[in-house]
Amino acid sequence: MGALRPVHILILVVVLLLLFGARRLPDLAQSVGQSLKVFRKEVKELRDDVDPRAPEPPDAGDAAR
Repeated sequence: MGALRPVHILILVVVLLLLFGARRLPDLAQSVGQSLKVFRKEVKELRDDVDPRAPEPPDAGDAAR
């Protein structure tokens, strides 16, 4: 059950064509592509901001001793 089969993709494309029309689909696809590009860029920047050499905070158990 959770697998996306070619039949499901075909049904999805037909529904999108009915909802948005053939003229708006290329614009919609371009918009989604640009959004994904921005999202991936932001995720990469967040990962780059994390310094892997930064010291880890001490454990709570060590402070109680």
